[in-house]
Amino acid sequence: MFSKFTLIFVLCLIAVACSRGERARYDNYRVYKVIASNEEKLKILKDLESASDSIIFIDGVHLLNKAISVVVAPHKVPDFLHVMGQWEIQYDLIETNLQHQLEESYKQVAKVRSGAYGWTQYHELEDTYKWLESLATKYPGVVTIVEAGKTYEGRSILGVKISKGQSPKPGVFVEAGIHAREWISAATATYLINELLTSDVEGIKQLADNYDWYVFPHANPDGFVYTHTTDRMWRKTRTPYEKGCFGADPNRNWGFHWNSVGSSNKPCSDTYAGPSAFSEVETRTFSEYIQTLKGKISVYISFHAFSQLLLYPYGHTADLPENHEDLKQVFDVTVNAVSKRYGTTYTGGNIYDAIYPASGASIDWAYANMDTKMSFCFELRPGPNAGITGFNLPASQIKPNGEEIMDSLVAMVNEIEKLGYFK
Repeated sequence: MFSKFTLIFVLCLIAVACSRGERARYDNYRVYKVIASNEEKLKILKDLESASDSIIFIDGVHLLNKAISVVVAPHKVPDFLHVMGQWEIQYDLIETNLQHQLEESYKQVAKVRSGAYGWTQYHELEDTYKWLESLATKYPGVVTIVEAGKTYEGRSILGVKISKGQSPKPGVFVEAGIHAREWISAATATYLINELLTSDVEGIKQLADNYDWYVFPHANPDGFVYTHTTDRMWRKTRTPYEKGCFGADPNRNWGFHWNSVGSSNKPCSDTYAGPSAFSEVETRTFSEYIQTLKGKISVYISFHAFSQLLLYPYGHTADLPENHEDLKQVFDVTVNAVSKRYGTTYTGGNIYDAIYPASGASIDWAYANMDTKMSFCFELRPGPNAGITGFNLPASQIKPNGEEIMDSLVAMVNEIEKLGYFK
């Protein structure tokens, strides 16, 4: 494992690279899938997860017999393989040079200079914010720019309220981009905004006409900018913590059963829950804004990536919510609708059982504190076997992904209406 001196040296190299504006590189980093078949092997993986910054676990280390993606630096491959062999842990090599994947990802980012904004490429934060602001001018009285919070580095968490005709109407809240590297989540949110404003499809027009929409493509702007400038695989916020570690996982930081399961106390971990609930200015200020909407929103939706899952509360326990039968009914209708256009298969259920235990998530907090008894998380394309490459969904899939998600949202909202959840 890393010596203390080696760890400090590596962290210093990273800090120097960041200060120079250089991107972190993953040349010859390998990606493995590992499976723990018993509790002893799962504990070995958990110990390995916190032992070295050069062995990065992409998936939560929580469940037996579940494939977990692991990124391993070239110099750590012998140590990693030794541990796998010593403990007879099943592993498969799925990528020999992660940098190739990341270079393709950066090529798919558009620099908007002419004012054109579309969904054939990914966009940087500044261009998306300019586009949002242009909508308020283009659709006066319909689109309102909302600053829903601030970040550690002083950026705004910007979104829009879309309201056609008389207000108030039942509200739907959409949060995306809380995990920085999940670019498709933000792109899906902007696609949703555009469809609500421009679509001639009757079902989508009814969504726009009959409900107030609050849509925020970037709940973690600092992290998202960092994925463009420095490290494509960054997940967390950018708050500095001890030992040269930065950021907390903003989807483990909400004040509902905070840090009870499926999160870490170690500041360098990708699932670090933070020193306390709402320690991150992003989650604190964002939640304060959401609380001003209490009684106005009946549905809370969070876009993540990846694995093609639809999830609902809870993440901290296998106990099901009191209205779990209604949640399951909406789930069934929604995943059926998402498959109609392209045959894309979604699975899922309650967070704890369908993916892994995870406390302190936004949809659980909204369900418990905002009386939004219809709270869902979409884990978008690609499917669960994509491994680390899943965060680099080709830009060519932004539109088809958006189309099928719009199909599913029409079905979801209509079913929630039938069940009487809209006030």
